[in-house]
Amino acid sequence: MTTFKSVLADAYGLSVADRIQLISEIWDTLPEDSLPPLSDEWLAEIQRRSAEYDANSAQVLSWEQVKAEALRRVGMVMPDASS
Repeated sequence: MTTFKSVLADAYGLSVADRIQLISEIWDTLPEDSLPPLSDEWLAEIQRRSAEYDANSAQVLSWEQVKAEALRRVGMVMPDASS
């Protein structure tokens, strides 16, 4: 029988890139209404950033730029969509 602890132990044996992929895949399976509530601090930060964005004073990056940078930091490269 597979248990949480055995799955977790197996996950520790994965590379960083594979653990990130596993986290992403598991996260995508969660129903939106099951996510934990945000803390007051996170809500305040979201409101602050939203106000900055609405005032056109925020430096914004595309999701593609953010994802490519995160993957670069863990030694992965985004596949080139043009190939």
